[in-house]
Amino acid sequence: MNRVLLIQCPDAMGLIHKVTSILLNTSGNIISNHEFVEPRDRIFFMRTEFTGGEDSDILISHLISVLPEGSFVKIKNVEKPKAVILATKEAHCLGDLLLRARFGELDMDISAVIANHDILKDLVSDFHIPFHFISHENLERSEHEKLVSNHIDSYNPDWIILAKYMRILSPEFVSTHKGKMVNIHHSFLPAFIGAKPYEKAYARGVKIVGATAHFVTENLDEGPILVQDVIHVDHADPPDRLALFGKDLEKVVLAKAIRILLEHRVMVYQNRTIIFD
Repeated sequence: MNRVLLIQCPDAMGLIHKVTSILLNTSGNIISNHEFVEPRDRIFFMRTEFTGGEDSDILISHLISVLPEGSFVKIKNVEKPKAVILATKEAHCLGDLLLRARFGELDMDISAVIANHDILKDLVSDFHIPFHFISHENLERSEHEKLVSNHIDSYNPDWIILAKYMRILSPEFVSTHKGKMVNIHHSFLPAFIGAKPYEKAYARGVKIVGATAHFVTENLDEGPILVQDVIHVDHADPPDRLALFGKDLEKVVLAKAIRILLEHRVMVYQNRTIIFD
């Protein structure tokens, strides 16, 4: 089974040699290797995919012994993780993820879909995946989030994917699931905040529309960015056409973000991501 080694530490001479030598001396075979040094703070990042080698805990111990003090070292198995998807009414991102997972384009098990409306129940049922409708009507946000969290926890997912889940999450909810939640939104933010962003974009005469996938943090829509993309539009495209373009991009951008996470190609530094090819 392939494994992925992730390292973050202060930069120093000979780090790559030290790491690869340990893998070689423990019968590890490197499949691919990428590294990056953050130029301002001189922080070294490395992703190495390998086979063989010793037990992960033993390897980590060997690596810590030769790396600078305060190093972060983790070894991930390349295996199929579990995901729970949160949704509301829009089907495009959810449907795309269901299809990609069904046919192996995204190597993950979708354990369940949780939604605050029941509109998407039939779509999810077609894929024989549990659908949990948890209405937010007549509930305080904390009450609703507790119900959602209880259902999430029952599946113990590796990832929680917000597929156009149109609820503002409390800091408490985000903290509970910190580092595991991924969101998708139109990349007009923060230019066109609130309802009807494409109406506002049309009125402003925008020349691009796009999408951004990012980690969810306590600061709304300000988490570390995973993937972004744009397409060019012009004055002749009405708001509904702009929204259609935006939905197409959102599907692709979210899928790309999930793929690089599943492949352990992402490291976070401060509020930035380092994405290894």
